[in-house]
Amino acid sequence: MSHYDTNLDKNDANYVPLSPLSFLERTKDIYPNYEAIVYESRSYTWGDVYKRCVKFASALDKIGIKTGDTVSIMAFNTPEIFEAHYSIPMVGAVINAINTRLDPKTISYILEHSDAKVLIVDRQFHEVIIKALKNIKTKITIIDIDDKDANLIDSKRIGEHEYEKFLNTGDESYQWKKPKDEWQAISLGYTSGTTGNPKGVVYHHRGSYLMATGSAVAWDMPNKLNFLYTVPMFHCNGWCYPWTLSMLHGRVICLRNIDVKKIFELIDKYE
Repeated sequence: MSHYDTNLDKNDANYVPLSPLSFLERTKDIYPNYEAIVYESRSYTWGDVYKRCVKFASALDKIGIKTGDTVSIMAFNTPEIFEAHYSIPMVGAVINAINTRLDPKTISYILEHSDAKVLIVDRQFHEVIIKALKNIKTKITIIDIDDKDANLIDSKRIGEHEYEKFLNTGDESYQWKKPKDEWQAISLGYTSGTTGNPKGVVYHHRGSYLMATGSAVAWDMPNKLNFLYTVPMFHCNGWCYPWTLSMLHGRVICLRNIDVKKIFELIDKYE
């Protein structure tokens, strides 16, 4: 045995598993009153975002979601999908963000293949999701995103829970779960299935942490930046920017749909 192996084991004083969840934990302590998310009539500070994510994680725990479970989400770039990148792994589960442009058969395959326990879904997708669920044998808990700012016409309720009401069943004091191993899975994404069934790709906490920090360095991203989220967050977890942006305590400007006029208005407002 080498002397380098003596009394140099990992312990709480010299080792912490890397996880992008640590970015939000730090930012809520240092910049709790900085504006974090802006979307239509809604605005949240980083302190708000942290509390909401903890409560949602607690609510998931209460319905039996545990470490290693898959929680799927099919949503536009609204605050809910941003929060899901924290709340789902806070309970030890794995976020599976589903491409909003897929057909019912492909969605069914992803939900079954990933063994999803919960599906968080925007009510605009009620038709495709209802069709997809008919092909699934297992029971999936459905949480509807009821976006009041979307002005949806004839958007039917899909599941037994509504996002905000479900969130408010959680406890703000919930002791969320940090990964014991940085190799623990944090997200599961799927290819679009161009040449066959979609293929699943797993990100771990370490890789997501390094991707998030690496992006900030590579693109010379400043602190307190304004970030207009036009890239779909279902695509490679929005290039891991949901995690990068909390590290930089930036302002996330959400955009439900690609609307050229709206984009230029937001650029003028936040440049």
